[in-house]
Amino acid sequence: MTRKTLKTAFCAVLIAAAVPAAALESDRSKPIEIEADQGSLDQANQVTTFSGNVIIKQGTLNIRAGSVRVSRDNNGQQLMNANGSPVRFSQTLDGNKGTVAGQANQVEYSSATGVVKLTGNAKVQRGGDRAEGASIVYNTRTEVYTVSGSKAAGGRSGKRVTVVIQPNQ
Repeated sequence: MTRKTLKTAFCAVLIAAAVPAAALESDRSKPIEIEADQGSLDQANQVTTFSGNVIIKQGTLNIRAGSVRVSRDNNGQQLMNANGSPVRFSQTLDGNKGTVAGQANQVEYSSATGVVKLTGNAKVQRGGDRAEGASIVYNTRTEVYTVSGSKAAGGRSGKRVTVVIQPNQ
């Protein structure tokens, strides 16, 4: 796999990790480091897959997953799927605003829509602020979040969402 192919394939992963807020701008100019037990690239179908203890780093961005699959369509749009128990991510924010961290059983990102979906025990924390639910959907273009409980997400237990917002200092 060429370095350019890896960079293109994992742009979607990097965008997905910046789910809740403006990530450290300087991270984008850092090299992408990927470690996994196995990796494959299907040039004809434009699909890159990594599996087994996948670790992706770029600057302060850190993603850990069981598997990551990135596909690209003929229009150059990318779809990223990361699965794990759970998928975990963290990144430093611009302006000394701390770190954002999150996790879910599955993280999906579509460059066509700009939507990130965290599904299955989804949690995102930024400083003392926290959101938890069965799923969290974030539109990177409109900056609108939707947190759903398990009942709303089709679950049986009926677990509600939890959101904690710290007061302004």
